[in-house]
Amino acid sequence: MALEAGLYLIPTQLSDVPLEQVLPAHNLEIVRQLRYFVVESLRSARRFLKKCDRDIDIDSLCFNELNEHTDLKDTAAIQALLDPIARGEAVGVISDAGCPAVADPGADLVACAQQRGYKVFPLVGPSSILMSLMGSGFNGQSFAFLGYLPVDAHERQARLKEMTRRIERERQTQIFIEAPYRNNQLIAHLTTHLPSSMRLCVASDITGERQSIITRTMEQWRHAQYDYHKIPTIFLLFQ
Repeated sequence: MALEAGLYLIPTQLSDVPLEQVLPAHNLEIVRQLRYFVVESLRSARRFLKKCDRDIDIDSLCFNELNEHTDLKDTAAIQALLDPIARGEAVGVISDAGCPAVADPGADLVACAQQRGYKVFPLVGPSSILMSLMGSGFNGQSFAFLGYLPVDAHERQARLKEMTRRIERERQTQIFIEAPYRNNQLIAHLTTHLPSSMRLCVASDITGERQSIITRTMEQWRHAQYDYHKIPTIFLLFQ
């Protein structure tokens, strides 16, 4: 099939498992035809494409990076990443893990594509946010992903109070992440500063061999043994 001109959002693995376990064959068919890519990390993208098909000629492809080091205020540079679409080409977006444009700089590129009237094609793939929510037993009709909690102690406590209010008043699941090397400290902090009856779901290594999705009250977590050090993890709160 010939690809339409537009922006293709290509999910990648969350863990080191065979691609066929987490990505449909349709995605691989699209990847094989793309010649232009906007990627979070050149090295990770090249490795991912080789996993998709070892016969892909990586050196013949055009890569541009869009990541935390990109000046997102430079709208001209962001728009230039979409120039191939104006020539009738298809452009693929690849993040380091999971779905592009979700908690990811790729969102700015998608916004630019929408403003210019280009077609956007989100492809099917694993999302740690949605998969952890699915496995938590929490409210899946009203939820918020908050990214990282503030590092400053006072700001973090204020954020936790606001999250607690949203849970109590709106019955809204609160979802957030932490730097993997601080996972254990975060759980200890939550059990100290949140009501004992509040429930915390810890979802780690989603889709991986060590996948673990456990929901407990703060009281139960306080007495539990756990070790999530340096394991990619999603945290969810609900009452």
